[in-house]
Amino acid sequence: MTKVATAMTACLTPDTPTAMTGCLTPIDKAGLDELIAKGKADPTAVKTLKCKTVAEGRFRHLNFVRSLPPYIVDEPPGLLGDDTAPNPSEASLAALGSCLAVGIHANAVARGITVYTLEIELEGDLNITGVWGTGDLSEKPVGFTDVRAKVKFEADRPREELDALVAHARLWSPVANTFSRPVNLDVTLT
Repeated sequence: MTKVATAMTACLTPDTPTAMTGCLTPIDKAGLDELIAKGKADPTAVKTLKCKTVAEGRFRHLNFVRSLPPYIVDEPPGLLGDDTAPNPSEASLAALGSCLAVGIHANAVARGITVYTLEIELEGDLNITGVWGTGDLSEKPVGFTDVRAKVKFEADRPREELDALVAHARLWSPVANTFSRPVNLDVTLT
């Protein structure tokens, strides 16, 4: 979806030095250009991300990432939790939505596109009858079988260009790729 070009004058564009109202504040273009150059200079670079999960009791967990305050994950009452935070599957949808949004926003800024609004609504279908391997263990898919992401993206370009940008961001999203391709997973007791 696009807005009329006249609305662009009330926005912060990737090349405008001061913020105004009416659109999404863009990421730092110079910083993005540096990241792009770094990636092109060493396309084989791999970064290892870390998280430490600590069970707090019942189904509430504290997740420690870098030096940030703990990210809490819980379960809803229907799954015997205290409903204090998203459950792990909801957190994975949030990670997917955020990763897609980061990619869309970064690509918009790299292409000089002014973004007015960006929202992603996600939903996923999950059979929960196995109850973490303690319930019905008959043959069935474990995990999401279908995930739908609906992007609301208003910018100063035609719909076709925005569709292509969204498709490009989905193709290069690390979390979307984690959802859609096999990943080596090693879980061991230490």
